[in-house]
Amino acid sequence: MKGNKQTIIEAKNLKKSFRTGDTEQTIFENLDLNLYKGDFTIIMGSSGAGKSTLMYSLSGMDRPTAGEVIFNGKTITSLNDDKLAIFRRRNCGFVFQQIYLLDKMSLMDNVLTASALCDESKKDVIRRARELFDLVNIPEVTQKKFPSQVSGGEAQRAGIVRAVINKPEVLFADEPTGALNSGNSMAVLDVFTKLHNEGQSIIMVTHDKKTALRGNRVLYVRDGKIFGECDLGRYTEENKEREAKLNDFLMEMGW
Repeated sequence: MKGNKQTIIEAKNLKKSFRTGDTEQTIFENLDLNLYKGDFTIIMGSSGAGKSTLMYSLSGMDRPTAGEVIFNGKTITSLNDDKLAIFRRRNCGFVFQQIYLLDKMSLMDNVLTASALCDESKKDVIRRARELFDLVNIPEVTQKKFPSQVSGGEAQRAGIVRAVINKPEVLFADEPTGALNSGNSMAVLDVFTKLHNEGQSIIMVTHDKKTALRGNRVLYVRDGKIFGECDLGRYTEENKEREAKLNDFLMEMGW
């Protein structure tokens, strides 16, 4: 707990390293971290700092070399591969820089395919999918199109719908606007802000300051540890003080 916030992910003495021949490269070690329910947490750091590796370790997408990850009270680092895969499907949503939609399926069918583990009826799942498509401003006529027939921004927004159709405890995003132009990037970020305002817990890796401004908590990874953090509070538009606070923090971190 932190104040009135509930811990949703706790990392204890986390280590991740890779071995090439006789050489071991350590990405991070002795890393302790608490992440909180309802937060929009941003992970920043220089290129190669291990931002994505940390996020994947926290989500169960990758196994740390040592240490524990406790996700909503469950130690996921002790699960075997099959149980870990089921846990991820039920508790995590993922959005990546590359948009991994199935080319031969419509946007709607991509979402419905991802809902296979939903405990709800098909009728309720379709209703939720339509509500989410409305949230991300994708009309019904576009929902019927294939990924190759829509813009990158529309495809990424459909990818977000797919990621949250199962009502994940945490939505993980790795540079979700990295391949988009500025207009599409803003549209995608607006979706993340809407989801956060509705209570969705989000953990996002980014190197972009405009993206980072959407979070309420910014963590900076450096030299294999959480080097510093900045509390921005809830996002509001045209908040110059918020931008100045982030700029000052990043300068202090040596960004």
